[in-house]
Amino acid sequence: MAPNQPEIPLQHLDEVVIRFAGDSGDGMQLTGNQFTETSALFGNDLATFPDYPAEIRAPVGTLFGVSGFQVRFAAKDIHTPGDRPDVLVAMNPAALKVNLGELKEGGLLIVNRGNFSPRDLAKAHYDHNPLDDEKLAENYQLVAIDLNEATLKAVESTGLSNKDALRCKNLLALGMLYYAYGRPLAHTEDWLKKKFASKPQILEANLLALRAGAAIAENSELFKVVYQVNPAPLPTGTYRNIGGNQGLAMGLVAGCQLAKLPLFYGSYPITPASDVLHALARYKNYGVTTFQAEDEIAAICSAIGASYAGSLGMTGTSGPGLALKAEALGLAVMVELPLIVVDVQRAGPSTGMPTKTEQADLLQALFGRNSEAPLPVLATSTPADCFATALEAVRIATTYMTPVVLLSDGYIGNGSEPFRVPAIETLPSFPVRFHTEREGFLPYQRDDQSLARPWVIPGTPGLEHRIGGLEKEDGTGNVSYDPANHERMVMLREEKVARIAESYPPLEVYGEQQGEVLVLGWGSTYGAIRGAVNRCQDANLSVGMLHLRHIWPLPKDLGDILQRFKKIMIPELNRNQLCRLIRSEYLVDAVSIPLVQGRPFTSTELLGHIQDLHA
Repeated sequence: MAPNQPEIPLQHLDEVVIRFAGDSGDGMQLTGNQFTETSALFGNDLATFPDYPAEIRAPVGTLFGVSGFQVRFAAKDIHTPGDRPDVLVAMNPAALKVNLGELKEGGLLIVNRGNFSPRDLAKAHYDHNPLDDEKLAENYQLVAIDLNEATLKAVESTGLSNKDALRCKNLLALGMLYYAYGRPLAHTEDWLKKKFASKPQILEANLLALRAGAAIAENSELFKVVYQVNPAPLPTGTYRNIGGNQGLAMGLVAGCQLAKLPLFYGSYPITPASDVLHALARYKNYGVTTFQAEDEIAAICSAIGASYAGSLGMTGTSGPGLALKAEALGLAVMVELPLIVVDVQRAGPSTGMPTKTEQADLLQALFGRNSEAPLPVLATSTPADCFATALEAVRIATTYMTPVVLLSDGYIGNGSEPFRVPAIETLPSFPVRFHTEREGFLPYQRDDQSLARPWVIPGTPGLEHRIGGLEKEDGTGNVSYDPANHERMVMLREEKVARIAESYPPLEVYGEQQGEVLVLGWGSTYGAIRGAVNRCQDANLSVGMLHLRHIWPLPKDLGDILQRFKKIMIPELNRNQLCRLIRSEYLVDAVSIPLVQGRPFTSTELLGHIQDLHA
């Protein structure tokens, strides 16, 4: 702090929501990730929401090219990245225009006025400079600083060109936020030293910018208050910050270790599922083989071949790719081999909005195959839950010899939160035993309890057999066109999947166990529903919450729970797909709350719907 400068007051907060916004080239995702990881190491509970533009190379400064990253960090248990930001960092006029309407009144607004030239303003469709509007300073804590000039001055000694030097301005903004919210610089400094170890000039520039941001915040009068968010009282354990796609990869690897199987992942790159492939490629030391196929059909067929050969075959995709994989999924149903298909859902039919989130693949996952081709469908609910849901997918696939669809979405896959690393001894074990007994062997002879057929590694002496896409004769597996046999095989495949529900643990209702309203959800709506129900509990409203991991077959105790409530509300990021399923299966007049805007629900939105239904 400068000599004779008064000490800045310190204010303690329970939580803060910060949104970084700018062009894709402004490094908003990097900035947000670094703030997130630093807060995780500090001990805060947290949740994040990266928001990418759909255009790969949107013109600089345009409204549709704005990239955002929202992080909520707290001294208490939280479940969403927040409804509206307390802080907005806007790197240009477009970022300000797109996000200002969501900033809380009185919130902290940090603006890079160095990017508010007439040309920048025109790209964002401003007819005047909004920084000249007195209402901006009246409604928000406005900190307008020329980050460009400050960055060039901070890194001048490195000799970088202005273009390269300005790439460090996100680090300068990050340094300012670190000071304002009591975050140490050390983690980001260490990360920079590793990332740019071979580029000393770039390393020095980024370090100088980061430290200059903190120094500017401390020694200027830009900030009237600094804030402190204490660590959250999380259960004792070892934690790491985990993203949803990384959680899926870790869970799939752990599941194969528990099953004592090699893992094969054949995938075609598609947003937002590609990071699962990238993450799994780092686990070669755990018997993982990754294969980047030239198309979706080749990807799933390679995974089916891997399962036939004795590995656990897996593939990953998003909605358009799941459609392309449908015929091969039917093959996996017919040959009754274990297979896991990860679908990280995104918005829209066709190419749609590839970087925006949605839950609209549910009915495709359940019924999007020709003829009668039943298979289990699971859905993960949070980035941390991805690990456990992936384990469950491996257990079901190997126990029941069936393909499994595991649904995630872009909100979960790209988001992150603290993950309590489980002790190895607490994880369930389900080692696979390949069939080796020659006597009485039939390729479609079924286990009495699970109805799973035997899994035989090709080349096992005396156990030669044939499988394929044509209908099988019960037991022998020979090709059969007998009508009665076909119906029997259809019913057996259906019953095998139905029996999976017998292995589920009992459902747990959160909040009221019976009463006026049950909010039934699945997938990424978990956090918003939990936040809304918590607020209902505080208001003494009779509201319970039930979130489904097993979408098909549905849990056996679900019907009884639905009967305990007068009204059932189902929020979904689609046009009421689960609601249709619940209505048809249980004949209850469930109320659908659909949202298809490429963004998740907020807790405030759902609270309003619950209150309306409760009235």
